[in-house]
Amino acid sequence: MEAKFKLISSNSVELFDERLNRFMSSLGVDNIIVDVKFSTAMSGSSIEYSALVHYQETEAWGEG
Repeated sequence: MEAKFKLISSNSVELFDERLNRFMSSLGVDNIIVDVKFSTAMSGSSIEYSALVHYQETEAWGEG
């Protein structure tokens, strides 16, 4: 299994939420979420919201 990462960020909490939800919805049934790291940081007068999603694609269970 190859480890994959997706970085999602925005200075708008609504846009961040939308992007994160869209990515999570795009994952297939054979993908598993290994870990999610969240972070916030000041960027001028706004807050930057970030998430690093670590996921892996597994092989489908087959009859064997």
